[in-house]
Amino acid sequence: MEMAKLLKLMFMFCIAGLIPTIRANMSELDEYWSQRADEAREFTLQAYHSDPYEVVDHFHERHYDNSTDLTTTEEEGHATHEEHEHEEHEHEEHEHDEHEHEEHENEEHDHEEEEHDHEVIEMVGESTNSTRRSLRGKGRGKWSKLKGPCTASNPIDKCWRCRPDWARRRKRLVKCVRGFGHRTTGGKRGRIYVVTSNLDEDMVNPVPGTLRHAVIQKEPLWIIFKNDMSIRLNQELLINSHKTIDARGADVHIAHGAGITMQFVRNVIIHGLHIHHISESSGGMIRDSVDHYGMRTRADGDGLSIYGSSNIWLDHISMSKCQDGLIDAICGSTGITISNSHFTHHNDVMLLGAQNTNEEDKKMQVTVAYNHFGKGLVQRMPRIRWGFVHVVNNDYTHWELYAIGGSQGPTILSHGNRFIAPPHKPHYREVTKRDYASEDEWKHWNWRSEKDIFMNGAYFRQSGTPGYKCAHTRKQMIKPKNGMAVSKLTKYAGALDCRVGKRC
Repeated sequence: MEMAKLLKLMFMFCIAGLIPTIRANMSELDEYWSQRADEAREFTLQAYHSDPYEVVDHFHERHYDNSTDLTTTEEEGHATHEEHEHEEHEHEEHEHDEHEHEEHENEEHDHEEEEHDHEVIEMVGESTNSTRRSLRGKGRGKWSKLKGPCTASNPIDKCWRCRPDWARRRKRLVKCVRGFGHRTTGGKRGRIYVVTSNLDEDMVNPVPGTLRHAVIQKEPLWIIFKNDMSIRLNQELLINSHKTIDARGADVHIAHGAGITMQFVRNVIIHGLHIHHISESSGGMIRDSVDHYGMRTRADGDGLSIYGSSNIWLDHISMSKCQDGLIDAICGSTGITISNSHFTHHNDVMLLGAQNTNEEDKKMQVTVAYNHFGKGLVQRMPRIRWGFVHVVNNDYTHWELYAIGGSQGPTILSHGNRFIAPPHKPHYREVTKRDYASEDEWKHWNWRSEKDIFMNGAYFRQSGTPGYKCAHTRKQMIKPKNGMAVSKLTKYAGALDCRVGKRC
C-alpha cells in the first residue's frame, strides 16, 4: 500500500513537470497571478489598435528619409556592374555576427516586374543574386574594424546614434521606437540602476547589483551595466513592468543558462544584449517582484518569452542557439516592435501566437523591422497565428524551410524586404507557408507583398483581396523603402559596440 502511494505521488510530480509552456511555467494560477492576468488583459485592450493600418502609416511617416531612396532605374532592377561591386564592397564592411562569413553566388540582376495583380510574387528570369556579409572583425567588439565617421543606416538609429552625448542622454532612446510598440517608454520615468555583478545565485533573495535584483523592482528603472559581463541565469529571469535593460556601453551576454520572461507585464525595452545558448531550466521558487515569489515549472529554453504582455520594444539584439525559440510572443501579447536585431543558427526563430485555439491572440499586433535573418536559420521568421504583423525592410539571407508562415487567418503585410532563397534547396524557395488550412480557407487570408525583392528564385504566395494595400491618407503617402535598400537599412543589425564618450 505504501509503495502504491509512493508511485502515485511520483506520477503526479511527473505530470506536473510536463505542464506545457502555455501555462507560462506557473505551478498554479494563484490569487496573485490571477490578478496579474486580469490587469494584463486590461493593458492589452489599451495597447490594441482598432485600426492597425493607422499604425503602419505612422511607422512609414515617422521613419521616412530620402537617404536610402532608390532611383527609378534601380527600383526596376537595372543595376550596373559598378553598382554591384559597390554593394559587395559595402557588405564586406558589414558585421552581423562574430567570426561569421556568409557568401552567395555572384549577382546578376536582370530585371523586376510589378506583379500586384498576381497571387505569386517572384523575380522574373533566371537571374542569380547574391549578397556577401564579411563578419571577420578585428580588435575588440563587432564593429571595431569600421573606421571613419559614424553612420546610422536606418531612421530608428538616426534618432539616437552618432550623437556624442548618447550616454549622458540614454533615455532619449524612447523617442525612437515606432511601429506597434511606439508607446513603449520602459524605465524613462525611473532612476538609473547600474548592474555591477554577473552573479545569479539566489532566485528568491537576489543580491543588489545583479540583473535579477534590478528587474524585480516595482518602480520604473533604466538598467545599465558597469562593465562587460556574461550572465548565466540559473532560472528564467522574470522582468517586472516599466523597465529598460540598456546594454549600450558594455558587451553583455545572457548565455549558457535560462532565458528572459515578460509575463503579464507592460512597458519593457530590451536593447543591446547578446542572447545565446539558452537551455531549459528546471523551475523552482523564483521571485518576480519585491513582494512576491512562487513556484515555477520547467522553462522550455526560449531566449525571450513574452506572455500576456503589452508595449514591448526589442532593439539591437543578437540572438542564436536557444533550445526552444529565440522569441515567443503569446497569449494576448500586443503592441510589440522587434527591430534592428540579428538572428543566426536556430530552427524556430520567432513564434507569434501560441495555439490555434487561443483567440486572445486576435489582438496581437507586431512590427518586425530592420532585422537581419542570417546564417543557419530554418523557419519561423516569424510564424504567426491570428494577429496582425507588419514585416518591413528586413533582410532574409538564409532559411532552410520557409521564411514567413502562419495559421488561423493572420494578416501579414510584407513591405520592402529582401528574400534570398537557399541556392542548395530548390524545393524551399517559397517565402511563405500556411499551416493547418486548405487553400479554400487560406485564400481569404490577407498576406500581401509590396516593394519586396526576391532572389535565387524566391517567391511570395499572396492571398486575400487582390490589389490589397494599406490605405494612406494624403498626409501619409510615404511608402516602405524598396527592398533594394535593405542592405543599408540593416547594416548595423544586432548588438552594437557602443563605448561611452564615443559616437555609437
